[in-house]
Amino acid sequence: MPSRPVDIDDLPDPLPGLFLLVGDEGLLVDRAIGAISAAARRADASVAETRLSGSELEGAELHEMLGPSLFGEARVLIIESGQDVRAAAAAVLGPYLESPADGTVIVLHHVGGAKGKALLETARKAKALEIGCAKLTRPDERADFVRAEVRRNGGRIGPDAVSALLDAVGSDLRELAAVAGQLVSDSGGDIGLDVVRAYHRGRAEVTGFAVSDLAVVGRSGLALEALRFALAVGVPHVVIADALADGVRSVARVASAGRGDQFALAKKLGMPPWKVKRASSQARGWNAAGLRQALGVVATLNADVKGAAADPAFALELAVRRIGAARALGSS
Repeated sequence: MPSRPVDIDDLPDPLPGLFLLVGDEGLLVDRAIGAISAAARRADASVAETRLSGSELEGAELHEMLGPSLFGEARVLIIESGQDVRAAAAAVLGPYLESPADGTVIVLHHVGGAKGKALLETARKAKALEIGCAKLTRPDERADFVRAEVRRNGGRIGPDAVSALLDAVGSDLRELAAVAGQLVSDSGGDIGLDVVRAYHRGRAEVTGFAVSDLAVVGRSGLALEALRFALAVGVPHVVIADALADGVRSVARVASAGRGDQFALAKKLGMPPWKVKRASSQARGWNAAGLRQALGVVATLNADVKGAAADPAFALELAVRRIGAARALGSS
């Protein structure tokens, strides 16, 4: 079955026993899972939901989770990163994909690509309802996404306003979705170029990446100022956390790759040359111990902004301070 956009109103009733989410765009994956979960809860409020990463699966436990239920309870099993399912678990999972038990809905996410392709093909041969969740790489795709988000929130937006919004916000879908919803709310629904310019005046420079760029070079005070302004104008916590993680990881990768021409390093690391050049500059002042510490900080932050912390804004401030402290290890 061909991939198609996620629309909760289009999900069949009753739900099929197997969904296949293909792609690595986190927002689209999360929305697809949320839509399926919501539909399952509408059908049966007592549905039991289990969410696991593919690397966590063990073959034996699948029999208990997916085998016929003695009392006929409704169940949803969400398997994220299905490309990481080990061979032994995949062998057990395959027959359940081909014939899910009554009352059971299996949601298999796979990023696509060669890794774990056999499981992907098994799900397709089982006629899973496939939902495309690939990253939107072309400008026209992101423009279509913005228009759809505005419509989804009950508003309208003109072509010039779409272009201005993309210029101001960038390509991150989570941030684009958050800003589109906010603009509909603030404008009463009719978003023109003047509305976008008024809302985003000066905002293009205060994104999650602006916070990250300041944090990784040890300018913690300015990074905290940028962070507070970004939060004030509505940049989502998770977007800033992702930018901090990307900044630290880029510095760590480039620092560990050693010296070399930026284009050769870019090819070796699978990174754009401009990003290698920037990370090389940012890597000055870091040492291995500090980078290990900073990587731990952003790993913890990822969980914090997704619900582990009571106050995600405070978690972001703390992470900025800790990244600065980690960098200082290279100067001590």
